[in-house]
Amino acid sequence: MALHVMEEANRCLGCKKPRCQEGCPIHTNIPEAIRLLKEGKLNDAGRMLFENNPLTTICSLVCNHENQCEGHCIRGIKDAPVHFSVIENYISTTYANQMVHGPAPSNGRKAAVIGAGPAGLTIAIILARYGYKMTIFDSKDKIGGVLRYGIPSFRLPDAVIDDLAYRHLELKDIEFRPNTYIGNAITIDDLFRDGYQSIFVGAGLWKPRKLNIRGESLGHVSYAINYLTSPEAYKLGERVMVIGTGNSAMDCARTAVRAGAHHVTCVNRTDVITASQYESSYAKLEGVDFLMNKCTMEIQEKGVVLADSQVDENGKITPIPGSEKLYPCDSVIIAVSQEADSNLVTSTKGIETARSGLLTAGPDGRTSRPGVFAAGDAVNGARTVVEAVANGKRVAEAMHEYMQSLPMPKTTDYPGIPVVDTIEAAAQAEQII
Repeated sequence: MALHVMEEANRCLGCKKPRCQEGCPIHTNIPEAIRLLKEGKLNDAGRMLFENNPLTTICSLVCNHENQCEGHCIRGIKDAPVHFSVIENYISTTYANQMVHGPAPSNGRKAAVIGAGPAGLTIAIILARYGYKMTIFDSKDKIGGVLRYGIPSFRLPDAVIDDLAYRHLELKDIEFRPNTYIGNAITIDDLFRDGYQSIFVGAGLWKPRKLNIRGESLGHVSYAINYLTSPEAYKLGERVMVIGTGNSAMDCARTAVRAGAHHVTCVNRTDVITASQYESSYAKLEGVDFLMNKCTMEIQEKGVVLADSQVDENGKITPIPGSEKLYPCDSVIIAVSQEADSNLVTSTKGIETARSGLLTAGPDGRTSRPGVFAAGDAVNGARTVVEAVANGKRVAEAMHEYMQSLPMPKTTDYPGIPVVDTIEAAAQAEQII
């Protein structure tokens, strides 16, 4: 492994104007990381990567490298690009074991993060570095959001996310409150009441987008976000049809293959596969078939009715009448994106939303309500992990600036009230009895 990494590192030209860095949404200093590695300064390279991107171990595995750093590499014009993903993964995972620092000195302020996805985790980590007492709320039982519940473990092992939780959350005393849906029993108003000076909303997109066709409620139909959350709960059968050709559709198709499905087919209305070439090529390699230029008309117990598609004079994709056919399958997975859940917003006054249900926020994440910030999928819709991290970095600095402009919070302690140790009190009670 190390030999292969060094071979890739030695291929780097060390460009004065690194196109790879320009292609990275978080502007990782790739030439400097490679230079430090080649000089035997692996820990310095790792420290630099983590300071720039707290989720560097994760991004090294799941980033769309072909369209970002590696896709911009000058070597890629006539040859294979330098595979920085391999280099970044080696540096970050090796250096992670050196990360044993505890929490920063407290600055006496606290902030809340709603949603333990990539943007929320990034913000919590950065603000903890400034000394803020951070609490992360999430409706799931573990951190990660889409990282854990939307990306298959064969692409991103849970162990990588668990290590992130240990290195960044537990060691830095960041509290995680699981199974807590903000907008039901607890609201944003409650968080402000309890002393959080700033709140980040990054709840993600967990509401599946429907096709709105007949048969969508049948028992052998599921939505991608639900299937990927717990694929072991589903019995798909031998023939599986996935509606959609995005990255989530590829994840569903490849997961279905690993679950024992013998025939997996992805369907799309156009002739363009919207997933990255990297993901779609792996799907094809693993035996996934593709049906292009097909409109999904109806889901039946025995399969899916598809029709040939056409583009009308207004650019709208419509089915060709009379071309309908039944394509047999045992189960159907609908993978046509997700939407925002509105409970959190409707339970809070003063936060504007777009017509799509996404939150409205400025470039620095400020919403229409002072002290409430938002970014990531909750604002921009489904994007990449590294874009969420980049947005999170920008919003964290804005939250820091905002909280520093506020007066120090008043203590809620009651002076003179005695502290009662219940164990000691119980022991005394036994003696009295």
